[in-house]
Amino acid sequence: MAKPVSIEVWNPSGKYRVISTKPMPGTRWIRLLTDQDCRVEICTLKNTILSVEDILALIGDRCDGVIGQLTEDWGEVLFSALSRAGGRAFSNMAVGYNNVDVEAANKYGVAVGNTPGVLTETTAELAASLSLAAARRIVEADEFMRAGLYDGWLPNLFVGNLLKGQTVGVIGAGRIGSAYARMMVEGFKMNLIYYDLYQATRLEKFVTAYGQFLKANGEQPVTWKRASSMDEVLQEADVISLHPILDKTTYHLINKERLSNMKKEAILINCSRGPVVDEVALVEHLKVNPMFRVGLDVFEDEPHMKPGLADMKNAVVVPHIASASKWTREGMATLAALNVLGKIKGYPVWSNPNNVEPFLNENSPPPAASPSIVNAKAIGLTASKL
Repeated sequence: MAKPVSIEVWNPSGKYRVISTKPMPGTRWIRLLTDQDCRVEICTLKNTILSVEDILALIGDRCDGVIGQLTEDWGEVLFSALSRAGGRAFSNMAVGYNNVDVEAANKYGVAVGNTPGVLTETTAELAASLSLAAARRIVEADEFMRAGLYDGWLPNLFVGNLLKGQTVGVIGAGRIGSAYARMMVEGFKMNLIYYDLYQATRLEKFVTAYGQFLKANGEQPVTWKRASSMDEVLQEADVISLHPILDKTTYHLINKERLSNMKKEAILINCSRGPVVDEVALVEHLKVNPMFRVGLDVFEDEPHMKPGLADMKNAVVVPHIASASKWTREGMATLAALNVLGKIKGYPVWSNPNNVEPFLNENSPPPAASPSIVNAKAIGLTASKL
């Protein structure tokens, strides 16, 4: 018999039973479910990461859908249990779904939702924040000040890097990578070099237009360049931000050899996926190159860091908070809830999962559709014509 799990219940008499494995920001997502006759049960366990056994206990004998987190192991065991309980919907409160065995979900006919389209600017802002913090040694200086070590102004105290006029490199110029590039180009008048399998035409046009604006006002114009390889970006850029997907081709994309090809005073930013960077090699590189700096939001073995990384003064490390703005996190909760609700109600799937504004507008009802179902075709769901 599974051990009972503590929960908070909304709309106890609701027809459909929806589980959330974690309390989520805001209340709109709850209201959207309860208004459609859902009983919402929110797990209140203090465990940061729920075990498979905990989630099995939450699912129980009858469950119509689950909203889960990217830290959970959604595979054969959980999808078979959800199917037996009558459930046909699961949604990550995340854009990524590396924690989900989609093939197992397909086997049991469970729709798998995610939450793209709401994280772009927030994630890009965090990457830009880490870039600035690393360049100007903000964290080191803050710790120094708090420790009472400041005796007065000194010419060499925490000298960092000027960003203006330097080159920012972007690996993966999709929505987030392009948004980050625009921030760095416009905010700090940096030149751009990027690598992507596809040409980032809109980004190129933006940099070209901004360069023309600067030139017309008597300033040095910014430039852009599409690199022929990732290594070209690593060799030429002063600040490099990583925005690739994670698959077998990008695992340890940044390794010992590629780190050695970068400038000695370069700055490396990773807000994508932890395993893109060989963390052991990175620690060794930071030790040998004290003016090389990194800003990391994700880690290879989350929630753990590789030994030695926490001791590196030339590393800025934050706990996977790229999406942690109030607007974005509440939006993610809303989209995840509507993914589950859409499957329960038999709605079609929204045709453009990156255009989520209609679902987030609090002044009007959301469209009758699931915002983003990653396995829609595999399980035969129809696309919305809205």
